[in-house]
Amino acid sequence: MEENKQNEREEIYSQRVRAGKRTYFFDVKSTRSNDYYLTITESKRKFKDDGYVYEKHKIFLYKEDFQKFKDALTETVDHVKTELLPEVDFSQYDVKPEEDAAPDTNTELSWD
Repeated sequence: MEENKQNEREEIYSQRVRAGKRTYFFDVKSTRSNDYYLTITESKRKFKDDGYVYEKHKIFLYKEDFQKFKDALTETVDHVKTELLPEVDFSQYDVKPEEDAAPDTNTELSWD
């Protein structure tokens, strides 16, 4: 386990999104050759025995895939909003709770 901790790369930038019992982390890390990649981690809180445990799932995203990932995510969200749930007013979800509000209110994905 200690060896695994040493393999973790330096974190350059981090963004947290709280969503109920789940928290999503968007972390930029560097490689040994000074390149960068993104990890997306879902951390889900679950009750076990006498306390909480956190189940984590992680995706590694490399720079050559940023645009493809962004495009696919945007198209998928747009499909749900316009084709599957056109009657839902998604603007009601645009308001950020005070503790999660970030100074930048730009809602567009931008990894460029």
